[in-house]
Amino acid sequence: MIVKRIIPCLDVKEGKVVKGTNFVSLRELGNPVEMASSYSKEGADEIIFLDISATNEGRQTMVDIVRETAENVFVPFTVGGGVRTIDDVTRLLQAGADKVGMNSAAVANPDLIEVASARFGAQCIVVAIDAKRFDDGWHVMTHGGSKDTGIDAITWAKTAEQHGAGEILLTSVDTDGVKDGFDIELTEAIVSSVRIPVIASGGCGAPEHFSEVFKKTDVSAALAASIFHENTFSIKEVKQSCNQQGVDIRDAGLL
Repeated sequence: MIVKRIIPCLDVKEGKVVKGTNFVSLRELGNPVEMASSYSKEGADEIIFLDISATNEGRQTMVDIVRETAENVFVPFTVGGGVRTIDDVTRLLQAGADKVGMNSAAVANPDLIEVASARFGAQCIVVAIDAKRFDDGWHVMTHGGSKDTGIDAITWAKTAEQHGAGEILLTSVDTDGVKDGFDIELTEAIVSSVRIPVIASGGCGAPEHFSEVFKKTDVSAALAASIFHENTFSIKEVKQSCNQQGVDIRDAGLL
């Protein structure tokens, strides 16, 4: 059995960590470098940094913040937001990221995944899929969840894997920030359609939501933002809860 991972996500806009509901109504929560460093010390298995306004505002990810964050964390660190070219991937990896996430540009040009994977290795390339439920299934949303591509999310997950993605970061636009739990149906649909690891994202509001998604799907990791940023629950509390529910979790013996 693969040991499950707990991942805090830092959504960053204009240099500040923000969080909203269904990708809108954003509110500022803190400094990304300080928060990432704190999570690293608290036992996060990985950290994900997303510059959520980079694509819409047409600018590059803030490399300086990425570099400073990478210098202050001691766990794998994924960075995404505004990644449009192989040069963007190169800059982020050189700035200290262990993995690079791509979303809108990958949908527009799947070859970007293939080129990046061939150059840096599939383990470095994460394809982020923001999915929203429609009558005919789930559609891939781009540009910060604001644009409906009409592309079936399951089909796109398979395509991303075929082009060399090493991991999928799956976010439910419908449950994002709602705190009622992960979208189990969506997560299971994606996980069962690919062989690469999938990170569940969107909707976590309590420690039991982690154990639920781990026990009901074969997802390899689960991500949360609000419950950690607002100090509702700590990473330690989440890991203890998962361990008590029989989930094989990293560092359970140290809790």
